[in-house]
Amino acid sequence: RSSAASDVYKRQVSTQSTGLLEFAGNKHCQRAFNMSYYDEIEIEDFTFDASNDTYYYPCPCGDRFQITKQELISGEEIARCPSCSLILHVIYNPEDFVEEEDSVPASIPISVA
Repeated sequence: RSSAASDVYKRQVSTQSTGLLEFAGNKHCQRAFNMSYYDEIEIEDFTFDASNDTYYYPCPCGDRFQITKQELISGEEIARCPSCSLILHVIYNPEDFVEEEDSVPASIPISVA
């Protein structure tokens, strides 16, 4: 290939790769992209580990699917197994995972003598 043709090819491949990465990074597009889940499990069936704010569910490979509380707060619905390629669709009520605001009083009363 000539240098000019090679540059055009590289730009096309780069543009296609970037588009695919953007597509793959969008969780709504992932569902449309025919993502197949191993199963759909309700969050109540997971075990919660308060020491690291993570929910776990047994994976058939012997490890555990995991999803953090912060991921649920941000709207994530996929629990992943770190040892294999299986993923779960987590069923939960997003309203149960609303980020808690610090409960600081708007004003602090001061005693005047």
